[in-house]
Amino acid sequence: MRGRRWLQIANRWRWAWLAALVVPMLIALLGRPLLAPLDGVETAEQRLQTAFETRQEGFWVEASAQVVQLLPDDREGSRHQRLIVALDSGQTLLIAHNIDLAPRVPELSRGDEIRFRGEYVWNARGGVIHWTHHDPDGRYPGGWLSFQGRRYR
Repeated sequence: MRGRRWLQIANRWRWAWLAALVVPMLIALLGRPLLAPLDGVETAEQRLQTAFETRQEGFWVEASAQVVQLLPDDREGSRHQRLIVALDSGQTLLIAHNIDLAPRVPELSRGDEIRFRGEYVWNARGGVIHWTHHDPDGRYPGGWLSFQGRRYR
């Protein structure tokens, strides 16, 4: 009878024991906590700055930035509208917006505020945001650019 009672108690606490073992291993593997406290929530700008400093990439981000330079379209392979934007932190990003899959953002000028959602890729100049368009295969939520109340995806 005593052994059975111990088994019942052990079963009741098995998820706590499993979490106590698995969570520290995940934190060690990923290098940061999985759940940040609410008062320590990282902003998109902070996430981008950390990613740049530590050469992380391959995550989706949504943020706002100011257009600092309009570049000629990239016409090799899929065509891309290219612009360099600056975050409030001063970090710059190249946005490569695929205009074969999404409409071009018209009438952009230096100093304009633009909002974006896309995937971050590290480079030595601050990084690149791509996938600012819908996913034609429907596997991913996709991204977008937003300018003057209109979304381009």
